[in-house]
Amino acid sequence: MTPLFRKFLGMNWLLFANIIALAIFGIFAIYSACWMREEAGLATKWREQVYWMLLGLVFFFAASLIDYKWIRYLGIPFYLIATGLLIFTTFFGTEINGTRAWLDLGVILIQPSQLAIAGGLIVLAFAISSLHKLHPVFRSPFIRLFVTGFIALVPFAFVLLQGDFGSAIVWVPVYGAMVLIGNIPIRYLATIVLCVTMFLPFAFFFGLKDYQKKRITTQIEMLQGKKVNILAEAYSAYNNLLAIGSGGWGGKGFKNPETVNHKGFISPDTAINDFIFPVLAEIWGFRGSLLMLGGFLLLLMQALYVAFYSRDLMGRLLVVGVVGLLFAHIYQNVGMNLLIMPITGIPLPLISYGGTFTVVTFFLLGMVQSVWVHRIDPEAAKPKPQLRIEHLD
Repeated sequence: MTPLFRKFLGMNWLLFANIIALAIFGIFAIYSACWMREEAGLATKWREQVYWMLLGLVFFFAASLIDYKWIRYLGIPFYLIATGLLIFTTFFGTEINGTRAWLDLGVILIQPSQLAIAGGLIVLAFAISSLHKLHPVFRSPFIRLFVTGFIALVPFAFVLLQGDFGSAIVWVPVYGAMVLIGNIPIRYLATIVLCVTMFLPFAFFFGLKDYQKKRITTQIEMLQGKKVNILAEAYSAYNNLLAIGSGGWGGKGFKNPETVNHKGFISPDTAINDFIFPVLAEIWGFRGSLLMLGGFLLLLMQALYVAFYSRDLMGRLLVVGVVGLLFAHIYQNVGMNLLIMPITGIPLPLISYGGTFTVVTFFLLGMVQSVWVHRIDPEAAKPKPQLRIEHLD
């Protein structure tokens, strides 16, 4: 049996089955959202998602079967290239819905911010786990926080400049989860949290654009029961909530022409990605939504289980970073449709339509699988020579 085939057999197949089940569920959700949009050219988007999923599976198996200790050496060039593309896109990219976050390659559009967070996650795992070994000065928690904070801050700042607040805010739980696991004293982390909290009012009044402020204040007013303009700033929030509530327990059924989405009250462009949750909640109801969220919960729990069995700190940091990324996307996407969070452009992992994000998600989950496959250190698994003592007569 070859080592590569042995790795293939040793994969966590329950984790793989969970990923595939969610991806297939996502394809049906996209089809449910766009099958009636032939005149807008969106009816075949579910088919494109199948192609993206197949491409993502190639990256998944490649990342799974390659030892993640080798992938870390690609992290720095990957991060630098992705950050360079991100900076280029900020000034010369293609603008869609007020966000300049896409790079037009002629055939496809790619989103460098998703590539940057994948590269940044690998570099952060390597830096947190290995900086203290390079030089004694990096043994200081403050120095390590400064270096790793700079690594995360650069792409975070440029994503904010693009106007993509949703993709930018994902860096916060990813970085927070990784430094929490990376042996940084709690007092340093508590100080950072207090400082960030202190500057939140300044960020709201001076950092956000007017339409971003309006989204937050509108949702607060809706939660307070105040009157809002459902034909203007509260249009999306109201119709998304209406779709979720009208689904009830069992939903309205597949291809029902009486759905909020079918009547066009949810934007066709966002119904297949950012607002996919109201679509599936209306069609399959609370039980369908609960099934999907249960699948995500199982996925995150399995990833944390893999982290416990990691052979080193870097593998554990990689898995925790991926868990933080997925949790942030799930919580923000579902929360913004339930008025728990402000509406931002952020996709639902494995469910929403998206090329770059789908491939990056499969790649990151492949790294989680790699941590499981390579959980046993090859050097530690080698039999140790035993000392043989012979008695002389």
